[in-house]
Amino acid sequence: MRSDQLEYITTIVRLGSFRRAAEELHISQPALTATVRNLERELGVEILERGRSGAQVSQQGREILPHIVSAIEAVDRLRQAADEQHRISRMVRVGTVNTATAPLLTTVMRAFRTLHAETEVQVVSAQGAVIQTGLREGSLDLGLLNYLEGDDLPPDLDSTLLLRGTPVVVMHPESPLAAIELVSIEALLAEPMILMRAGYLMHRYVHRLLVSLGQTPAISYSADGAEMGKLMAAEGLGACVLPSFSVIGDPFVRHGAIAWRPLDADAIEIQMVLQRRRSGSGVQPLAARSLHALFVEHAAGLHASTSAG
Repeated sequence: MRSDQLEYITTIVRLGSFRRAAEELHISQPALTATVRNLERELGVEILERGRSGAQVSQQGREILPHIVSAIEAVDRLRQAADEQHRISRMVRVGTVNTATAPLLTTVMRAFRTLHAETEVQVVSAQGAVIQTGLREGSLDLGLLNYLEGDDLPPDLDSTLLLRGTPVVVMHPESPLAAIELVSIEALLAEPMILMRAGYLMHRYVHRLLVSLGQTPAISYSADGAEMGKLMAAEGLGACVLPSFSVIGDPFVRHGAIAWRPLDADAIEIQMVLQRRRSGSGVQPLAARSLHALFVEHAAGLHASTSAG
């Protein structure tokens, strides 16, 4: 049984004529008649009664016609779902916080392109809460987010640890801080500070650190994300505190626009986590699953290289 056989039946019923149905379907009338008879033999039911006045649904046909219509509708829904899945597979949407490491993201994008040349990757920079909402609602396929050691991970999202880092101080290469191997809190506060805006993980970390010490910077700026913080540091406006994995191998560092030094503070781990909806929320497109695997693979290599360095 084929779906086109079922569609032929409904077309004949609608038009009441084999001839008119054949014209609309662009096939010969003998071929249409043979197709219908083959289906009737397969089902063991005479669906249509043929007469001089045209074709009519038989008594038995009236009983099974609703099932034929339902089957055609199910096939249509299947085709629509397949078309939508194909459309979605042509784009993978990744949400990333601004402190995500550029070397990891660019390396993964390059590797993904060789495997899925026709699939577009849309990278959206946003705060963590916005990314998690996008993952839950399906507007994002993957999310790169950062957590402080001890933070609770959302139970409704699948989380994979990619990178571990520590807080470092980022500054202009000619800043006095660049001459220090290990930057103390006192030395940091003596320079203008570039603070992340509220809602960013590094804002929470620095605020918690300074409150615990009862300290405040003499001069400070507020930046919307790590990339703006790096740009301001490159212009010599001050120093900012970021995760080590967001600057190691970064283009700003490679081109000598910024430098970084470890922060002499209580050791705390910052984790970069790759998140997606749990499998029970629906099967991800193949391209999204492939991109997830590439992030895990290349993060392992990047972690090994930065640890060796």
